[in-house]
Amino acid sequence: MQRECRSRGQIEKNLRGHWNKMKNISVMIKPVSGLCNMKCDYCFYCDEQEKRRQKSYGRMSEETLRNVVRKTILHTDGACFFTFQGGEPSLAGLDFFKKFVEYVNHYNRKRIPVHYAFQTNGTNMTEKWCEFFGENHFLIGISVDGTEEIHNRYRKFPSGEATYKKIAEACEMMDRVGGEYDILTVAHKEVAGNIKKIYADYKKKGWDFQQYIACMDPLYEDKGNYPYSLTSEQYGKFLSELFESWYADYKKGQQPYIRQFENYIGILLGFLPEACEHQGICGIQYVVEADGSVYPCDFYMLDEYSLGNFNVNTIGQMDEKRAELQFRETSQMVSEECRRCDYCFLCRNGCQRNRVLQADGTYKNYFCKGYKIFFEKHINQLRQIADNLKRG
Repeated sequence: MQRECRSRGQIEKNLRGHWNKMKNISVMIKPVSGLCNMKCDYCFYCDEQEKRRQKSYGRMSEETLRNVVRKTILHTDGACFFTFQGGEPSLAGLDFFKKFVEYVNHYNRKRIPVHYAFQTNGTNMTEKWCEFFGENHFLIGISVDGTEEIHNRYRKFPSGEATYKKIAEACEMMDRVGGEYDILTVAHKEVAGNIKKIYADYKKKGWDFQQYIACMDPLYEDKGNYPYSLTSEQYGKFLSELFESWYADYKKGQQPYIRQFENYIGILLGFLPEACEHQGICGIQYVVEADGSVYPCDFYMLDEYSLGNFNVNTIGQMDEKRAELQFRETSQMVSEECRRCDYCFLCRNGCQRNRVLQADGTYKNYFCKGYKIFFEKHINQLRQIADNLKRG
């Protein structure tokens, strides 16, 4: 079953009235730490594990699971957003997630809204998993990095065996059961250079909900030294070519949902962006390792950024540690060049993980030139879409 593309009016609907984030809580959980059944060339979490004292924390115990759920649910009067990631979270087994939902239902006596998301490589997907996701309203993100040929070059099983066919089968399975899923694509050098072909391939498969993230080089290393490394200019060309394909379909009312473009349009409409990288400041989230330890961001799960542990600390104590580390405040240290830029109100200096420390102690995004290439070429079209939505 091919899902319908989102219409022009749905862009506004998706971005209108986003949650009051001060009342809500976002918790990302790594139930099997960095354990994975694949070996991808550019996995950022493998890199992070190499840069801390303990690489893996194994599998999350039921006691830790219960403490995460109980403390999260009791802490907020708003909505709870639970996201599962890895590594590959399905390696925790289906019973782990059944137990998680069971504890949520037990502790959620205030009947606050609870939302689930699950990022997976798709290789372990079965009908039972799909049924569970559907029954409990999980939004699934499936990682696919380009066409079959490009994907298999970088995303392999440890044996070297290709993974694409298994993942395509998982998407087909989700389609059959009517499951909600989107495609998450890492834009590395080869993806960026073939994006028009990739866009057409995704369109043919009916993959109408898409998210692209720029490929990251290892933390604390100079950028651009790996075969997959993405330069700023390549990123700008990638965004432009992706937008051109998307805009051609937009004019026909057949465009897919692409998260980055919808956030830009939402900003032009006066809405708060929902994606962290578009907010200009790191969001408040609690990223949980398998042992219950907590970090402020998935990209900074290092010893020096530890906020505490769900088995020991309260969420209030974790927030105090976050303030002590000045993690969010650091993300606001934007260079004067950025502040003066005509596109700063849209770019907002991007994700902190992609920023480079300047001599004056501020930060400038590595992809700055790429953003300028894109906005200089397409800002008027983005504004036109926003104006059309305002007029209804």
